Amino acid sequence: MSETVFAVITVSDTCHQDATRDRSGPRLVELINENFENFRVLKEILPDEKELIKQKLLQLSSPEVAVACILTTGGTGFAPRDVTPEATKEMLDKECPQLSLAIGMHSLQKTKFAILSRAICGIAGRTLIINFPGSEKAVTECFEYIKDLLPHALHLINNDLDLVRKTHEQLQSPRVPGPTRHVCPHKTGKGDANDRNSPFPMLPVTETLNLIMQTVKPQATLPHLLKNFKSPVDIPPFRASIKDGYAMKSSGFSGTKKVIGFIAAGDAIISEDFEEDECYKINTGAPVPLKADCVIQVEDTKLLKTKKNGLEDLVEILIEPTKDLDIRPIGCDLAKNSPLFPSIDLSPVVVKSIMASVGHAVPLHKPLVAIISTGSELLDPQDYPVEGKIYDSNTTMLRQLLQYFGFECYVTKVLSDNFDEITQTLSSIYDEVDFVICSGGVSMGDKDYIKGALEKLGFNLLVGRVNMKPGKPMTFAAKDDKYFFGLPGNPVSAFVCFHLFSLPAIRWCSGWSQEKCTLPIIQVTLENQSIPLDPRPEYMRAAITSRDGQLYASITGNQMSSRLQSIVGADVLVHFPARSENKTEAKAGDILPASVLRYDFITKYE
Repeated sequence: MSETVFAVITVSDTCHQDATRDRSGPRLVELINENFENFRVLKEILPDEKELIKQKLLQLSSPEVAVACILTTGGTGFAPRDVTPEATKEMLDKECPQLSLAIGMHSLQKTKFAILSRAICGIAGRTLIINFPGSEKAVTECFEYIKDLLPHALHLINNDLDLVRKTHEQLQSPRVPGPTRHVCPHKTGKGDANDRNSPFPMLPVTETLNLIMQTVKPQATLPHLLKNFKSPVDIPPFRASIKDGYAMKSSGFSGTKKVIGFIAAGDAIISEDFEEDECYKINTGAPVPLKADCVIQVEDTKLLKTKKNGLEDLVEILIEPTKDLDIRPIGCDLAKNSPLFPSIDLSPVVVKSIMASVGHAVPLHKPLVAIISTGSELLDPQDYPVEGKIYDSNTTMLRQLLQYFGFECYVTKVLSDNFDEITQTLSSIYDEVDFVICSGGVSMGDKDYIKGALEKLGFNLLVGRVNMKPGKPMTFAAKDDKYFFGLPGNPVSAFVCFHLFSLPAIRWCSGWSQEKCTLPIIQVTLENQSIPLDPRPEYMRAAITSRDGQLYASITGNQMSSRLQSIVGADVLVHFPARSENKTEAKAGDILPASVLRYDFITKYE
């Protein structure tokens, strides 16, 4: 079977200037990865310029490039620079109005604002071109709606008659009911003795994260403060020497100068006048005398004479001095009363260091987080072994993860599987903290009391299951400005869910911009020969090798959710799509998205 080539084009002035702002383009690449096999994706980011869009569409739809399907995202609205539909229309041989209409009607079921989209679809040569809106949420909804139709549409455009006939036969043949098997994402019930399925629907990962981020209230005080903060000082506050050298008057020309003093960084500014044939030896960063107007670097001088005490007496200036040479003027780095932060960046390193540079300190608001582990079988790592019990690793792991990402764990507790104890602890702990991250007690066991305790305390259970592996029982609940994450008790499940859900929420609450809250996502090439796909999307731990500028991922052994050793050497979480009829396994060479777990995420270079 020949390779299918897709192209994803993000059309946005903002993303063209800063590719890290692009969310919808990478999401489309991820969706293609999840739903197709034997494919290749080309990725472009263009500004909202009609001619540039036309040129790129013409290039990609040419027989030489042989792109089967071009998906554009952005530039379809009412703004003056939204010209993607106009550029697309001029390149089409055939329009596909019903496809555009179907996508639009589906979008209207999601939001009334879809009526403001002017997206079109059509065929250029043998290339299908589809305009999508510019948001990550919208492209996900639109792509999911048409993904099953795309293969047949491409077969028709390329006149693949055998494949077209096969599809028509499948559509026209009567369906014979056959045995069915339980598919968990669609199986919900009362969760009681009569219907023992979970009453919570299995939500997709993206929908779960969106729901969490819409629920958690971001901290707005600090961003507002930084946006309006004006520098109280000039930097530098005095004329400073750029070089180690000699401060002098440029009117004195080159030649022999008498060294009349020495100025180090931190010395007071010399205001006394001096002669043109005199100079001061000066260090980098030191204040230039008021009557001096240039600094001659040491390399452009020659020492002629020293005093008996070893200090310099006479030097020769070898070049002609010019006014303001090697002097940083007052306020050249930062002028007094100018905005201190050109853009909002809530990184503690950035905020604290820049505020310190102008003599101020600002208390960074960080949510208070408690970590709870539940399970009567848990032992403290310092305890002696006891038959039937296991050591609690989740508390240590989650506390260390919080610290790694710049947050503090306010309190930790280990609770037995007792409904009253869990309820009382949660009731009291929220007097002190904003978030509780709990591991264990969220599944369907007789001793899983977390959801019941939360309901008794008046929390709104927004998420009870997630369509993912590992981490299916992940729970999220909220009450006023208090938030609860119930992570599965298996260590790897807790590890994965913390990175995908808890960390973004805590960052968002701290005031981070939403696009920076989630882990960075990169594209990696799979090295393992074959990985069977699960019915649920799976997040596997992998080590990264950089080879000739390309990133390759090797899965870190057995991926059982109880096997904590799989995080050893794990640089990323590789996103594997759910198994489908068309794709039952991932193979070496497949390109997959991966969430970066650590700052030093490349294990080795080859």
